[in-house]
Amino acid sequence: MPQETYSSLPATTKWFCRDNTRNPNLLQLDAEYLLSFGNPLIPLELTRQAVEGQTHATDLFQRFHAPLSLFLEWTRQERQGQDRLYLAQASVSDFPRELQDDLPPPNVVLHAGKGSIYDTNLWIGLTPTYTPLHRDPNPNLFVQMAGIKVVRLYEPEAGDRMFRRVMHALGRDGSPVFRGEEMMKGAERGLLDELVWGSKKPEMQRDCCVYEACVEQGDGLFIPKGWWHSIRSVGSGITASVRGSLKEYVIRQITDT
Repeated sequence: MPQETYSSLPATTKWFCRDNTRNPNLLQLDAEYLLSFGNPLIPLELTRQAVEGQTHATDLFQRFHAPLSLFLEWTRQERQGQDRLYLAQASVSDFPRELQDDLPPPNVVLHAGKGSIYDTNLWIGLTPTYTPLHRDPNPNLFVQMAGIKVVRLYEPEAGDRMFRRVMHALGRDGSPVFRGEEMMKGAERGLLDELVWGSKKPEMQRDCCVYEACVEQGDGLFIPKGWWHSIRSVGSGITASVRGSLKEYVIRQITDT
């Protein structure tokens, strides 16, 4: 899609403001605006990666729900330490109506008719953020609202081969369809990260062509059904994305746009 296709999305300007206290070149979440319509419970992911060399150290990954105000306060702390909070896979429908209205469906989806989106979800956090290699059951329209993210994608067959090689290396039998917390911590997360973003496992990347996209504020990316992808943020400050899970009949309209 052309760059800045979604730069007019209301949330890109309403939800963020300049961090004039620490660095006016960076964006932060506008807590006053976001809390003016209520303080909903949101899904958060707490992660802490084990420090290499520490005895008995293990990765921590935990999902829980907390008030939006807690997450906003955490993003404004001077130092977050090793703990990372990520607002992940939050359904837009759980937010106050006024905030939902800041994320209207794109025109190309509206033209496809009512009911063309299964669900719309948010990912917001402080850089660095990371999503391991996985695939989704539906085609997606991914829009970057703040910050910069790099997306690496693999065709379904190539991603399946890479996944099987990771499972073989770990001595496991895992399903590429149903992924749980195992991909977010420990050996599986480390191997997936090295496979996609590192350079030490070339034998596991053979015959697996990778596509890369860098998305900035207002950019959109269409991810076809079944395509494997891993996402990480770059730079500093807040990064935020919204993803719409699309129904099949919308795809032709998007790809023809």
